[in-house]
This record gives sequence, C-alpha cells and structure tokens, in this order.
Amino acid sequence: MKHIKIAAGLAHVNYGRIADVVKEVSDAGVDYIHSDAADMHDLQNMKLMGGHQIIAGIRPETECPIECHIYTVSMDKMFIEQIYDAGANMLIIPAEHFIGAQLAYIINWCRERNIKVGLTLGCYTPLCFVEESIYDIDRLHIVTHGVDETDGKDNWGWRKSAIDLVKRARKMIDEKNPNCELAIDGGLRADNMEKLIECNPDVIVLSSALFKDPDGIVNGYKKCREAIDKAAEKFGLE
Repeated sequence: MKHIKIAAGLAHVNYGRIADVVKEVSDAGVDYIHSDAADMHDLQNMKLMGGHQIIAGIRPETECPIECHIYTVSMDKMFIEQIYDAGANMLIIPAEHFIGAQLAYIINWCRERNIKVGLTLGCYTPLCFVEESIYDIDRLHIVTHGVDETDGKDNWGWRKSAIDLVKRARKMIDEKNPNCELAIDGGLRADNMEKLIECNPDVIVLSSALFKDPDGIVNGYKKCREAIDKAAEKFGLE
C-alpha cells in the first residue's frame, strides 16, 4: 500500500507556541513541516505570515524536512539564502507569478543550495502554467480549497473541480517527471479526503485538521493518518 505523506501546515496554529506544536506534531509522525508564508498581496487573510524567522525557530524542534510555501509576487536570491540558512529543505512558490526566465534563476539558486523546488497552482490556476517547468521541479502543489464551504477562518471545504485537476496533474507527472511529488492542500480533513485520495496524490497538507482537532494534535494526526491509509488501501494505490 502506498504511503501518502502528511505535511503539517502551519497556517492554523498558535504562533505563540510554535516550537511546542511543531515538536508535538513531528513526534506524532508527520512526514513534513509545511511553513506557510505570505506577503501583502496573494494571501489576503494571512498577510506577512511565516518566513525564514519561523523556520529558524522551529528547525531545532523537528527532524522532519521543512518546506517553505510562500504566497508572494516576487522572489530574490536573498530570500532563498535566508531560508537555506534557516534550515529549509524546499521552496514552494506560486506558478502564476513565476514563469519564464525568472523561474529558471530561482530553480538554479535553489539547486546550488540543495533546496528542492515546488510550484503551486492556486485557486483556479490552470494546469498549463506548469507544462514546461514540470520537467525541472520537485513538487507540483495544488491548492484545493473552495469558496463555498468555509467560515472564512479555520474551516474550508475543497472545490469539486479539484478532482479533475488532480487527475490531470497525476497523468502529467507520471508521463513527464515521475520523481516529482504531487501535493494537495486546502479544505482537507479526515472525513472528506477520500475522493481526492482516489486521484493518487503523494502528499496531503493538513493544518486545521491537525492543529484544531478538539481531541488534540496527536489524535488529529491519528484520525487523518487512518483515513488516508484506509482510502489508499481501498483504491489499491501503490
């Protein structure tokens, strides 16, 4: 049975206890720590979240790879150097803002530092944005949350169009770059993931499902791990 990895997304955490919650979720068994960051533009409800200071603060608390998922309209060599020095293992940036020559420089700067590179397809961004770059990236990261089933804060649903997008992304990766991870991120909880797991992702990013579970972080992880493994077995994922 395929082991679909869980990335613990730091979007819905108590940042006053960031070191403690990262240690707790790491000890519970997650595969990645997913450090969300944002500028003043792309992620309007979480402006100025995260960054290299957060990564530097949590690096001693976990042995898991740390990925910096930044919602931003610009990127420079200094930022890559900062997250590298802080201990990040992957940089994930929005595909709609980084195409062409600029992306080539970013990939090169990351490779020089042995940092993996991911591209995000944000809400309603078409798959065609990564048709050329798919050969040279380590993660295709699909934001799946929707606009209907949400309280605008911690709890989101996922949009139904995501199923078709994830299926087509899986096919593209398998044909062009099988070493590239396919990740899904947004609106996912233990009780609603099955249809998207059937699309065969490699990584599932979970935040409120872990950190806002009424029974605590460890139990939140256990519920999600069980649901993911059950679905992977049901659909015969290898």
